[in-house]
Amino acid sequence: MYHLSPHFTMAEFTASQTAARRGINNTPPPHIIPALTRTAEGLEQIRARLGVPILVSSGYRCLELNGLLGSKPTSQHALGEAVDFTAPGFGNPRNVVDAIASADIDYDQLILEFAHHGGGWVHVSFADHPRHAAFQLDGAGARPLYA
Repeated sequence: MYHLSPHFTMAEFTASQTAARRGINNTPPPHIIPALTRTAEGLEQIRARLGVPILVSSGYRCLELNGLLGSKPTSQHALGEAVDFTAPGFGNPRNVVDAIASADIDYDQLILEFAHHGGGWVHVSFADHPRHAAFQLDGAGARPLYA
């Protein structure tokens, strides 16, 4: 098993039911590995802050998979810079986002996605030049998380 960091594996970052159903090879090319490693290291910081395991629901997406999921070709998922996750042992996605935003974690984007009626997930990305942008995204669109 190939580990990107102590708690996160390549398999975890590339798993996709859609890719499996469609026969899509979601293996990242070698030039994406440094970004995936940086992202896993960022998740290690989040895991340490939360004190509980993180459940990755979507990490790296090849362009074909990314397009099938309705995402743009410029998505940070396709660059190996982003993951979607939950941390049920810590709380709901809003609790998780608030904990990350209040910590000294060098994220690029932090997005609370579709967190209504107790559902949703957290999207976080890590880039070379982090913007520390925090948003919420739902049926009404995207808007700043903290206004």
